[in-house]
Amino acid sequence: MATTADVRRELASLADPHRAESVRRFLQMVPGGYGEGDRAIGVSVPEQRRVAGRYWRDLSLTGATELLTSGVHEERLTALFILVRRFAKADEEERGRIFDIVLANTGHINNWDLVDSSAPYIVGPWLVDRDRSVLDRLAESSLVWDRRIAIMATFAFVRAGDFQWTFRLGERLLHDPHDLVHKAVGWMLREVGNRDRAAEEEFLAGCYRVMPRTMLRYAIEKFEPQRRREYLSGVA
Repeated sequence: MATTADVRRELASLADPHRAESVRRFLQMVPGGYGEGDRAIGVSVPEQRRVAGRYWRDLSLTGATELLTSGVHEERLTALFILVRRFAKADEEERGRIFDIVLANTGHINNWDLVDSSAPYIVGPWLVDRDRSVLDRLAESSLVWDRRIAIMATFAFVRAGDFQWTFRLGERLLHDPHDLVHKAVGWMLREVGNRDRAAEEEFLAGCYRVMPRTMLRYAIEKFEPQRRREYLSGVA
C-alpha cells in the first residue's frame, strides 16, 4: 500500500527551485496576493499528473486526504489529481466519500488551479442527479474559493446540456467582489454559449450592462468581433 510519504518523496525528487519561484508569482503566493502564505516546490503539472497516475490506485483515501491538507501546493494539487482519478473509477459509495472529502477541505483547495482541477470533475458530477443546494451555500460563502467551486461545479451540468445552475449562480455572483469569480462565471457562460449561443445571449440580455467587465469579456470571448463590440459598448 502506498503512503503519503511515498508521494511526497517522489514530488520532492522532482522539485525545481527556479520553477517554484515562477509558480509563486503565477499563483500570487506573495504578500498581498490571493495565494499568500502558500508554498511551492516547483513540480510541473504534467509531472504531478504522472505521479498521481502511479499512486491513485494504491493510496488510501485517508492518505489522499492527508496530502490534501499539506502546506505544499503541489502536494495538494497531486492529491486532487488522485481523487479525480479515483472518483472516475469508483462505485457510488466511494464517490460519495470523495465528494465529502472535497467539501470538508475547501479551505485547502485555495487557489484557482486547485478549484478548477477538482470542482468540475468531482463536485459537479456527484450533484448532477442530486440535490444541488450545497452550491447555493458555497456561493454565499465568504471564502472566494468556495464561490469559485460553486460556479465551476456547474461545468458538469453544462456538459450534460443543463444550464439552469450556471445561470442561477451567475446571477447570484454577478456582483461578487473578486476578479477570480468574475473570470469563472464568464468562463462558464462561454461554455454555455459554445453549446447554445441563444441561451447564453438570453441570459446576457438581462445583465450584460451591469456585469463586471472581466466577466463579460470572458463570456463573449468566442463571439464574432462585431458582436463583441456591441456588448462592450452596451448596444447589444
